[in-house]
Amino acid sequence: MKIVQINTVCGTGSTGKITADLYRIADNTNIDAYIAYGRQSAPEDISSYKIGNPADFVCHVLVNFFLGKSGFGSKAVTKRFLKWLDMIQPDILHLHNLHGFYIHVNMLFDYIKVHEIPVVWTLHDCWPLTGQCAHFDYANCNKWKTACFDCPIYRSNYPYSLFRDNSRQNYILKKSAFTGVKDLTIVTPSHWLADIVKQSYLQQYPIKVIPNGINLNIFKPTLSAIKSDDKRIILGVANIWNSRKGLSYFLQLADMLDSSYHIVLIGVNKKQQKMICKKYGSSITALTRTTNQEELAIWYSRAFVYVNPTLEDNFPTTNLEALACGTPVVTFNTGGSPESITDQCGIIVEKGNSKKLMEAILSLEKKTEITSNACRRQALKYDKNVRFQDYIQLYNSMLW
Repeated sequence: MKIVQINTVCGTGSTGKITADLYRIADNTNIDAYIAYGRQSAPEDISSYKIGNPADFVCHVLVNFFLGKSGFGSKAVTKRFLKWLDMIQPDILHLHNLHGFYIHVNMLFDYIKVHEIPVVWTLHDCWPLTGQCAHFDYANCNKWKTACFDCPIYRSNYPYSLFRDNSRQNYILKKSAFTGVKDLTIVTPSHWLADIVKQSYLQQYPIKVIPNGINLNIFKPTLSAIKSDDKRIILGVANIWNSRKGLSYFLQLADMLDSSYHIVLIGVNKKQQKMICKKYGSSITALTRTTNQEELAIWYSRAFVYVNPTLEDNFPTTNLEALACGTPVVTFNTGGSPESITDQCGIIVEKGNSKKLMEAILSLEKKTEITSNACRRQALKYDKNVRFQDYIQLYNSMLW
């Protein structure tokens, strides 16, 4: 069996790590596995094909900036990639993120339809079913249910189209491209996103929920991470801290909580770090992004609580990582974020309510049912070696 996965990146970022982990599990199952990716580089142990290049990336970004056509650039590199697919002749294509300015989606799906290749498509966000955005929850927009038009966030949300709202035309083109595939199964990491797909033009396809998995050998209670007796660490982690990730709620918490609590934010940029250091230096430690998972595990283990005030999300793996390290999670009732949380391992708070967020943090010490062991037990359900076997079973079911 030959499987080719396609994603924006390989081995980095949340979707890149998922893609690489799945590759290794498939490879160990005697599947002939490959990853095609758009940007950066791939780990040396992975058989890969890089679709994009820096010049093409810039051209695709400019096409989107000026014409609003994310996903409809990169014709030349897509043509070369399809010739590579001719050589590989995969039995299954496993799609992940197709946005990211590296592939022409219409050309890809024309190829899929002509060659009748079975497809698994894991949706990590909502971009495949909208005319523009990857997330619409924060904007409270439901135009994707009928047909996108007059996009309220085309300038402010990724993939940014600075000069033209082309959401209606993109919606029509994507619907035409993405529907009508003979054998395609949609996978979502959360039940929330599965329900969204059922309301979209992708509802014609079978939908399967396979939660994200994590490495429980890395993310585990770390003995060297001694919890401070005089400070309760409130931890927040993000690849990019923006408004939808809830940075402002940590700044509010810094003003609301007493000195027995200290906030640690990982993933801020240099500008945010300078601002936080100047205004909140005594109550917030702001650290730039790290790709060192062992370092993250130490921080998760040291924390009194992991707080995830995300305002729109699919199924955040940071919640799982914190639980695996024995740390409870407090999160807003947003998207699929609450789906990994039980009464024994965390608290779910009304979306956007900073007062309730603070009250949940303060109440943790009184909730004797929330224990480190209970958090770890919940995380065991998301062992990547178990979760990704669900994909192997799906591959087999599509061919036999």
